[in-house]
Amino acid sequence: MHPARPRTATHRAHTLAAALGAAALVAAGLVASTSTPAEAAIGDVIWSQEFNGSAGSAPDSAVWNYDTGAGGWGNAELQNYTTSRNNSALDGQGNLVITARREGDGSYTSARLQSNDKVEVKYGRVEARIQIPRGQGIWPAFWMLGGDFPQNAWPSSGEIDIMENVGKEPHRIYGTVHGPGYSGGSGITGAYQHPQNWSFADAFHTFAVDWKPGSITWSVDGNVYHQVTTARVGGNPWVFDKAFFLILNVAVGGQWPGYPDGSTQFPQQMKVDYVRVYDNGSGSGGGGGGGGGSLPTGTGTIRVANSLCLDVPWAQTNDGNPIQVVGCNGNAAQQWTRGSDGTVRALGKCLDVSGGGTANGTVVQLWTCNGTGAQKWTYDSGTRALKNPQSGRCLDAVGGTPVHDGQRVNLWDCHGGANQQWYL
Repeated sequence: MHPARPRTATHRAHTLAAALGAAALVAAGLVASTSTPAEAAIGDVIWSQEFNGSAGSAPDSAVWNYDTGAGGWGNAELQNYTTSRNNSALDGQGNLVITARREGDGSYTSARLQSNDKVEVKYGRVEARIQIPRGQGIWPAFWMLGGDFPQNAWPSSGEIDIMENVGKEPHRIYGTVHGPGYSGGSGITGAYQHPQNWSFADAFHTFAVDWKPGSITWSVDGNVYHQVTTARVGGNPWVFDKAFFLILNVAVGGQWPGYPDGSTQFPQQMKVDYVRVYDNGSGSGGGGGGGGGSLPTGTGTIRVANSLCLDVPWAQTNDGNPIQVVGCNGNAAQQWTRGSDGTVRALGKCLDVSGGGTANGTVVQLWTCNGTGAQKWTYDSGTRALKNPQSGRCLDAVGGTPVHDGQRVNLWDCHGGANQQWYL
């Protein structure tokens, strides 16, 4: 279970907002004027989820996990998070829809999706186009937690809240970071007021952070309203120069938003048109284009000789399952997530060199992710080689060319042949 959402920091900002009013918030630096330009020019999309699928289908299991259960989530929330299509599904119109419902027995259900161990991002413009839900006690969010969580406990793992809204403030959005020494009531937060004072639930809006080494900048519809740098955390650790995973959820009730009342209508839906990560010139960023040995981040097939797909046999996730290449079929067993940490993951586990070996012929297999050199890969966009730096050897389809269905893969001296050319 992920940590309870620390809300007291954003609650403090909310209280200040109510006391000062919109004009004073601009003067105080908590709300940007609408003329403020976005900080960074946006480059190539280096990873995205566009949510194009048939109505009623599940979110992409190669990207999203579910947090489930009730118990208040540390904030006295009311909802029970489920895996049901009643609470999270594609709508057939290019959106992921997270639906908070009041059930017949008076209880509340919703969904919380997260990409831990599947898609993790380091730097870049992290952006989503969302139409948020509305109503007293409704609490939508788009946020991130450090990829080393839960091994590294919150708040040391770090948290970046890209967008939060509480329904009783329909015209206001919050952005916050939490880390060691600045979590909970000391989280560093900013707020953005709708320029016409309209409800953000009336239409889609684009919520983003421009994330660079030592700096995170928040924007709504391209308007910058908040920035946190290493200087803002004082003598406390800056914990944001590492990979983070993504989270989308709609909570019901809690200490900050309060609780549904007679004015609150159910069901309430958060519609997500897309989630994208753009190159913003951050160097090691989201992975870039692959030249110079970096690993382009993203999720999709990895094809040898631009034909057969890298595949987990029978989609079995047992440690030691040897990887193969077969005809492409679109299954989750052929959906590989390339992380900014150099890992290549499918079905929640990592592409791994057996025993950490370095010799020609060492089997490449599926294994529990463990952060070792046996699970690190680089990509040369010129030769299309996937290379394991620890061994200095390349991912190779056994037996050479022509490539054929059922070939296993191993390490071999890099030679540039078609059986070592991988298309991402």
